[in-house]
Amino acid sequence: MPWMVRAAIAATLLSAAPVHLPAQTKAAEPSSPAPAPRTPDGHPDLSGVWWRGADIGGRGAAPLGGRGGAGRAGAPPATFSGLYQPSAAAKAKTLGDKDDPALGCVSTAFGTLNVSLFDVGAVGQIIQTPKFVVMLTETYHGFQIIPFDGRPHRDTVPPSNRGDAVGHWEGDTFVVDKTNFNDTTWISAEGRVSFHSDALHIVERYHRVDAKTLEVEATLEDPKVLSKPWVVPKQTLVLAPFDQIMELACDSSEVRSLIDAASQQNSGKK
Repeated sequence: MPWMVRAAIAATLLSAAPVHLPAQTKAAEPSSPAPAPRTPDGHPDLSGVWWRGADIGGRGAAPLGGRGGAGRAGAPPATFSGLYQPSAAAKAKTLGDKDDPALGCVSTAFGTLNVSLFDVGAVGQIIQTPKFVVMLTETYHGFQIIPFDGRPHRDTVPPSNRGDAVGHWEGDTFVVDKTNFNDTTWISAEGRVSFHSDALHIVERYHRVDAKTLEVEATLEDPKVLSKPWVVPKQTLVLAPFDQIMELACDSSEVRSLIDAASQQNSGKK
């Protein structure tokens, strides 16, 4: 059943996803990219639509649910669930594709492709103002408003899927601190079991290397379920050849019907 369920989820997400086409290849590229643009206050401007060079399913794109590149000596990089404490690992064995909160069109706490800006998709947009950095994702109408004027985390708002975020600048790097998560989402989607607790704490670092390149680093801590912090492999994004994202419509009833059908077919084979 698991592979049938994953196929159902992927098919539904791909059928609903907007299609972005990569830019046409130019005859010649400049020897070096232009420097990162800056805002009037002197900070790098993170604004733009960012992706990995193609949308899900496009040439050069990471596979749906991909885990990224290999680590040292070809070993796969660590994953969030790979660092579970024994009790969390035991709980994970009782869960599967059908338990994925994303089936109900619920956002993840982090992101399937290890980029929180993407959530479940592969494209995101950043809008920077003098007081806020706003991150928009195509999936599930997701957004995060990140103030960087020195204010602390809010203590009067309820826990949420994406947490409460505040930011600050360390030189040319924008650092985002996220707390106050609920415990009803997963770290990623597409059936990859990755539940977390309400103690989840995420720190991200955004560095615009030049006009066309954005590097993102992140560390996730969750002392209730992890044996140690998860250091996410560095992600390198490029500026997309368009300046607006589009909507990814999600119909949870359609996904559920596909999973139910796959389950019934699997049961019939036993």
